[in-house]
Amino acid sequence: MTLSEWSYSAMVFGTVAYLVAFALHTVEWSAARGLAAVRPDDGTEDARRLRVDLFGRLGLAATVLAAILHIAAVVLRGVAAERPPWGNMYEFITSSLAFAVVIYLVGALRWGMRWLGLGVTLLFAIGLGAAVTQFYVDVAPLVPALHSVWFIIHIIAAAISGAAFNVGAVAAALYLVRESAERRAAVSGGELTGYLAKLPSAVKLDMISYRLHAFALPLWTFTIAAGAIWAQYAWGRFWNWDPKETWSFITWVVYVAYLHARATAGWRGRPVAIIALVGLVTFWFNFIGVNLLFSGLHSYAGI
Repeated sequence: MTLSEWSYSAMVFGTVAYLVAFALHTVEWSAARGLAAVRPDDGTEDARRLRVDLFGRLGLAATVLAAILHIAAVVLRGVAAERPPWGNMYEFITSSLAFAVVIYLVGALRWGMRWLGLGVTLLFAIGLGAAVTQFYVDVAPLVPALHSVWFIIHIIAAAISGAAFNVGAVAAALYLVRESAERRAAVSGGELTGYLAKLPSAVKLDMISYRLHAFALPLWTFTIAAGAIWAQYAWGRFWNWDPKETWSFITWVVYVAYLHARATAGWRGRPVAIIALVGLVTFWFNFIGVNLLFSGLHSYAGI
């Protein structure tokens, strides 16, 4: 087998491992149904709690295995191509999600953020699944416009900021679920049970999502600036309202609105969480929808 074939095989097995991790986290959430937030004194729920924790640990272990396969596949792709593996949509999606899984695993292993597992493994499984089945292209040399150090800087910044946007959006989605459960519990006078009781409070989820977005937006701003410098080098102009440029700007506006509303206007909770999810939709439309639906100077990034 060639290095390119090894890379593709590792990516496929990594996708399967993410699906297994998602299934294990699904069982973890399901097994926690009805468990109280506070352990009863009689210890009757100890066995169930151990079972829930076991499925969570297995899900994390499967994610670590998937991440090893995933990152190895990205590296092998670059070695096979004898260039950075960021020359088309398949390579960008797989590289961006590799950064995302690193962010998640650091959070899970260092700060106990395993509660993100269900959402992020679903995201990785869908993203890699689409990449290997719909967007795969054979290794090929870069087109002349991509032979620039600014292209490498532009793509690295885009991949890292995109990874933070994705993980931040998962935290925002979990915030919406937790906040809704907290409101229902306040009205009924009951308490949260099941896996929702194991999630951080809605306030903390809101803060985690905000910090990830606050980290990502300056990088995304730099991504656009680096892209403009690269465009000047490649095509002789900084900006031409190419479809990719336009949607990059739209994505930037949405996330600026998110941070402005959160930090200046004093918005909290549900409104800004929804804006964060809208931002993620514009981000992925920029990197998938624009490539499939429009033609322009960035058409080489398609399938």
